[in-house]
Amino acid sequence: MTPPKPVNNNALFDIEKILTFLPHRYPFLLVDRVLKMEKGKNIICLKNVTYNEPFFQGHFPIRRIMPGVLVVEALAQTGGILLYNSIPDPEDKIVVLSKINNTKFRRPVVPGDQLTLKVEFIRLKNRICQSKGIAYVEDDLAVESEIMASMMTLEEMNGR
Repeated sequence: MTPPKPVNNNALFDIEKILTFLPHRYPFLLVDRVLKMEKGKNIICLKNVTYNEPFFQGHFPIRRIMPGVLVVEALAQTGGILLYNSIPDPEDKIVVLSKINNTKFRRPVVPGDQLTLKVEFIRLKNRICQSKGIAYVEDDLAVESEIMASMMTLEEMNGR
């Protein structure tokens, strides 16, 4: 029997590198790998959804489904990685979610799924970034959303 091939083993950034960009930590870090990125334009990341995710304890015990808002959050984090790699002095800034629009949940995400997260910038101007995110499980569209994020300096963030 031939062993299975690893899925998308050629990561542009692994989890250790992702931790240098995003402030999120377990259990709220929802991106495992960066596969492809064109700075200032688009990015493709992966999220491996496992049975051990803490949210599956209560959502839902009879039929485990990843909360849709967490799939949107994974898309936002994917966009955050792209944004941090597309702006000057990213170490002095923090990106916060400002708005989500036109979000559609097309398919449930369950343990064992691998989410492919694709984000494309629509507009990046001053401190505002608008993007379009889509999440796939294999070839099935799971979630799509328009996401807006705002950038703040760490000084501004600490002053609030």
